[in-house]
Amino acid sequence: MDTKHYEVVIVGGGISGAALFYELARYTDAKSICMLEKYEDLATLNSKGTSNSQTIHVGDIETNYTLDKAKITKRTANMIVKFNLMRGLQDKIMFAHQKMALGVGDKEVEFIKNRYEEFKELFPYLELWDKEKLRELEPKLVYADKEQTKDRPEPIIAMGTQSEYTTVDFGAMTKELAKAAQEEEAKTDIFYNAEVEEIERVNGKFKLTTTSGSVFTADFVVVNAGAHSLYLAHKMGYGKHMGSLSMAGSFYITSGEFLNGKVYMVQNPKLPFAALHGDPDILCDGKTRFGPTALALLVLERYKGIFKSFGQCLKTMNIDGNTIKIFWDLLKDSDIRNYVFRNFLFEVPGINKKLFVKDARKIVPSLSVDDIEYAKGFGGVRPQVLNKDEQKLMLGEASINPGDGILFNMTPSPGATSCLGNAERDIKHVCEHLNLTFDEKKFKEELTDDQE
Repeated sequence: MDTKHYEVVIVGGGISGAALFYELARYTDAKSICMLEKYEDLATLNSKGTSNSQTIHVGDIETNYTLDKAKITKRTANMIVKFNLMRGLQDKIMFAHQKMALGVGDKEVEFIKNRYEEFKELFPYLELWDKEKLRELEPKLVYADKEQTKDRPEPIIAMGTQSEYTTVDFGAMTKELAKAAQEEEAKTDIFYNAEVEEIERVNGKFKLTTTSGSVFTADFVVVNAGAHSLYLAHKMGYGKHMGSLSMAGSFYITSGEFLNGKVYMVQNPKLPFAALHGDPDILCDGKTRFGPTALALLVLERYKGIFKSFGQCLKTMNIDGNTIKIFWDLLKDSDIRNYVFRNFLFEVPGINKKLFVKDARKIVPSLSVDDIEYAKGFGGVRPQVLNKDEQKLMLGEASINPGDGILFNMTPSPGATSCLGNAERDIKHVCEHLNLTFDEKKFKEELTDDQE
């Protein structure tokens, strides 16, 4: 069988894989790059527009981000905006919407005020909006009834902006990244229906075998395959100190437009999952999408290959005493336990809408059961990585770098926002290992505001 050789092979055709594919082609002197995608098209899983909130996570309204984390996400989020502007994709796949973090009740109002003071220097465009300003910007947040005659009883305040790019169809952007890569001089090949089953090290190179029997070899491999990254790492004997908990997020969608922009809630610091938010959905004519829910599922991906994914998930969880202790420590906290149980009920037909509406009324007090529907086919699976050595859940992204020419990346939210920044990190490893040149000056000029 014919074996195809490349300097770099990227496993996974989501936005993380496509970002690295693009950056290698445009900013390095790599001569041959290949991306292997297991399905018939790019971005059919978590990068797909219906599988995420379509949000550019800058760190300005994400209340679980520290100031230091926000400094990092601001830089990587800016790369998303710059790429889309460079390609003339504004108002096509990238949009400017109003956005805010909303505080409800005395405690959250105080929290938002303090956070605004702490973050306004990093994000000078942020404004603090009282109830009267919110009545003008997002009236449904203020009124307790549909007739808009009565105010909600709790005090509310928000920090936000009306001027920034906030929203991207990350599925469409994945394809734009791949298209841009293939406009460069390097050999840039994409193979579809090429699910990698095995990666082996043979004679100083990596041999990748797909489920169909196709064979590829590479000098360097980057696995950007979501939860499957850890599955493939384990098969090679790497990352055995890690397990994975698959968390699925579902959404509810309204019958009409309910919000003018993105409204995020204050995050409970005990919960490692995204707080409820409302977003105008750019793929559903501006209807408001509420979510996500958070449901632990024994699969690595949703809506596709469920039975195979179930077996892979069990292996990737890597269950032992340490894993069980992590689960126990999480569930013995009543806040987390109640949250997990409630989110399970959000999936149960007959009672789910009624329960979900109670939570969503924290954003829109007048929301009724008749206003929303369970968004069938929406939502994806995010790998929450477990560190068994430290017996705790690892929040954010995880990467395994054995130092021998292969990387494995797991990127839960905000993985799409940080894709170009993560690719920048990985390019440096690739270039060092293969003695390639990274044109950092060109990269910074085009994609960052970094000062030389």
